[in-house]
Amino acid sequence: MPIQWLRTIKIGYCSMIHKGPRPLVLCGPSGSGKSTLIKQLFDEFPDTFKFSVSHTTRMPRPGEEEGVHYYFTDKEKMQKQIENREFIETAVFSGNLYGTSKQAVEDVQRLGKICVLDIDIEGVKQIKRIDLNPFYVFIKPPSIVELEQRLKARNTETEESLKHRLLTAKSELEYGETPGNFDVVIENDNLEKAYEILRNFILSNYNPHCRTGESNVSRFF
Repeated sequence: MPIQWLRTIKIGYCSMIHKGPRPLVLCGPSGSGKSTLIKQLFDEFPDTFKFSVSHTTRMPRPGEEEGVHYYFTDKEKMQKQIENREFIETAVFSGNLYGTSKQAVEDVQRLGKICVLDIDIEGVKQIKRIDLNPFYVFIKPPSIVELEQRLKARNTETEESLKHRLLTAKSELEYGETPGNFDVVIENDNLEKAYEILRNFILSNYNPHCRTGESNVSRFF
C-alpha cells in the first residue's frame, strides 16, 4: 500500500462522539523535549490525561502488552480498517503501519479524561481534515543548532539518522511556526518555563475558571 494513499483521508469521514473534554494534540521535532513535558503533565495531573492506544502491524517488543502499549494487528486487517475509515490518522514507519483509531479516542472520552495524542506533523494534517476538534500544541527547540546538540548528546544517532532527523525537523518547524496551524507554540529553551506555558494553556482552555495551583484540573470538568 503506497504511503501517499495512507496519508489521504477524506474530509468529514469520521464523526467523533465528543462526550468528553476536547482531545489534546502535541507535536514537535524529536529532541524538542516534548516527551519530557508530557511526562510532567501526566505526573502532575495523573487522573486527568490518558493516551489513546495506537494500532501497529509490527511485532510486540519485550515487555509490551496488548491494549496497553499498542493494539497489535496484521497488515491485511489494518488495511481493511483503513478502507472502512476507522482511523483518524495513519502512518508508515520501517514498513509497518501505525494509526490512531476513532474507537481509541472515544474510549478515553467516555472516561471523561483528556485524550492525548502525541503525533507527527503528517498526523496533525490528517486530523485537521476531520471533526475531532482538539487543541493543538507545538513544542519547538530554540534553534536547529540546539536541536542538533541535543540529538548528538543522546548518543543514539548515526550520522545518517541525524541528518534525516534534522531535515525532518526543519520541515516540521516551518509548519509548526506557521500562524493558525497550532493553538500555541512553545519554545522549549528552559524546561521549567516551557512547562509553565503548557500548564497555563491547559488550565485556561479546559476550564477558564480554574485557578493556577490546583492539584488536579479534572475536578473542574
